Amino acid sequence: MSTPVSDQPSSSHAVSEENTNDEGNTQGSGFSMRWAITLFGTAIGAGILFLPLNAGAFGFWPLVFATVFIFPLVYFSHRTYARIVSGAPTKDHGKDVLQLVHHYMGSKAGIFIGSLYWLTVFPTVLIYGVSITNAVDSFIVNQLNGPEIDRWILASVSVFIMTIAFAFGRKPMLWLANVLVYPLIVALAAVSIYLIPRWDFQSFFNYEYEDGAWGIVKGIFLVLPVLVFSFSHMAALSQFSLDMQKEYGAKTEKVVSRTEWYTALMLVVFTMFFVWSSVLALGADGMQEAAELNIPVLSYFANVTGTPFMAYMAPIFVICAIVSSYFGHLLGTEEGTEYLLRLAFPKQVKKHKRKTMLALIYFITFVGTTLVAIFNPSIVSMISVVGGVFVAFLVYLLPVYMFKKLDVYKHFKNDKWNYFVFGMGLVIMTVAIIDVVG
Repeated sequence: MSTPVSDQPSSSHAVSEENTNDEGNTQGSGFSMRWAITLFGTAIGAGILFLPLNAGAFGFWPLVFATVFIFPLVYFSHRTYARIVSGAPTKDHGKDVLQLVHHYMGSKAGIFIGSLYWLTVFPTVLIYGVSITNAVDSFIVNQLNGPEIDRWILASVSVFIMTIAFAFGRKPMLWLANVLVYPLIVALAAVSIYLIPRWDFQSFFNYEYEDGAWGIVKGIFLVLPVLVFSFSHMAALSQFSLDMQKEYGAKTEKVVSRTEWYTALMLVVFTMFFVWSSVLALGADGMQEAAELNIPVLSYFANVTGTPFMAYMAPIFVICAIVSSYFGHLLGTEEGTEYLLRLAFPKQVKKHKRKTMLALIYFITFVGTTLVAIFNPSIVSMISVVGGVFVAFLVYLLPVYMFKKLDVYKHFKNDKWNYFVFGMGLVIMTVAIIDVVG
């Protein structure tokens, strides 16, 4: 899905302004909204399903802060990152984010950023492998009253089905991702409303902070890394921007920014309502138990409520959310792996068809994801590291640095929101590193 590294855009991606649709074109608008749904689905996954366990663990005020602050945090950071591709000169249309970094900043920077990009998206794929295995296992044992299946069998089958579905091609994958997102949106709202009678305001509002006001401040900082991961759809932004270039040409950046605004708004409205509803219904004991079981919050609700609605709605929601996010992040994994292979083994890559290379990427992904799913590491810990360190660097720091240093991006250089994005990136990375080391 990415193109070979070169100084000239691929003919399949090159776009002339004369051939693009106008922003008001009905077909173009529908195309943008389909991508907004895909980006939404990329973000709705393990991060959001585990978000109530993280965000709610710090009490009332940090969650209020997260609710108010998350929209500008998501929108401006992802808009800034998308501009690397969407705001590139027309002559460089057709190059994905890694190719542009290589082209403008040199091979050493390209290898470094490409490696970091891969270390961001591939571990996220691993997280979804763990999540889907645990979710399916919980569904079979608790809802279907079935036997416990050996974990290596369950992990192999679950990961294989998701990977082979993706391997059929982009169009079927995007279609399936879009199909899955609509029931996700409905289910997210339905579950949030369904949990309202279980809300316990008293215990949550009376959360005791050991260090008083400093405890609140510390909670606000600690919730940032998981927020970054939970709302991240970085992995699909590069290919999204490339598709927009084909449709809109020189108008790409404006359309991409507008589409990102809708995506961020949908994420905040549906997700934060779900987070508040889940936290108020869980209580401190429920959050701790769900974290110890290493399962998404909805799987926990399905197990403890005993109601038919939650028993079947929750697992289906969890599985659809994980699958749609797995597709989005496998898109980024394919892009990053292909880029690194072309740099590391250029002669060998040229000898083989691209389909052969993609098959190798899918096989490596399947084996790695299956092995991690079998070992079942803590998802919450993985989320903090990936979101707080890698995603923060790539989405918050790298674009602003490029805008300041490169003349081709000088039109973004003085955007005041760059300071907000860069400053928050530094804060998030610092908090994540201190949390991991401490």
